[in-house]
Amino acid sequence: MDTYGRASIRFILNGHHYDLSREDVANRLTGVAPDTIRKHAVRVNGTWFPVTQAFEVATGVPRSEFMSNTARRHLSALGYEVAGDLVPRTAPPIARAPYTPPATRTEAPPREAPETSAEWHTEANIQASLVTALATDGWRILSVANTATKEHGIDVIAARDNQTIGVEVKGFPSRGYADPNRASEVKRTSPSTQAGHWYSQAVLAAMRLRGKEPSWRSVIALPDFPRYRDLHAETAGSLAAAQIEVWWVDQTGTVHRS
Repeated sequence: MDTYGRASIRFILNGHHYDLSREDVANRLTGVAPDTIRKHAVRVNGTWFPVTQAFEVATGVPRSEFMSNTARRHLSALGYEVAGDLVPRTAPPIARAPYTPPATRTEAPPREAPETSAEWHTEANIQASLVTALATDGWRILSVANTATKEHGIDVIAARDNQTIGVEVKGFPSRGYADPNRASEVKRTSPSTQAGHWYSQAVLAAMRLRGKEPSWRSVIALPDFPRYRDLHAETAGSLAAAQIEVWWVDQTGTVHRS
């Protein structure tokens, strides 16, 4: 059975605007034979598909133009159940047989580390883990910002039981550049210093949300790094007084609420 999610979403991919609904996904995958599932799967109409195949068929966007992280994030936002192998990013590569989901499952799908980057702690991967966790817990995902285009606004908005939450998501800085043309360069600003700037930006965004939507829960989602833990320890009292929550996403994609 599919979990709860939004009936339709709007997003930007490679500079193009798309509207996608649960009905679109279900209709377009009806009668489609699933490809072999090697890592990440989504269940649509009671059948498991690779997330990239499902997203390609549903949107018409060739799978060569997006990553599985993007597919998983948007399908999760629509409430579809996703599953995959749990492989921490620091672990060496392991040869593994193709993933075959069981015909029937009632338990929650296994948590997984995002696969689209060599670093599990990018903003896109943290956001994808958060959206998956929220959808699994019964939250309706109302909107998800496109991290690839640095879309402005609240990163994730979700609702459940007459509550609405707005989440500001941050990753943890890397030492190198994501741009392949600058792969050999090392950033001048250290990750620790950059993390301080990103933490400050997240706090400011969360405070602004508290002022703009006082009835909402204001949340900051961060990868679980000692640097962020130290910064949180220094500001925990002020954040609590402002009713701002901090949630931690670990290397396996599990979300821990403070």
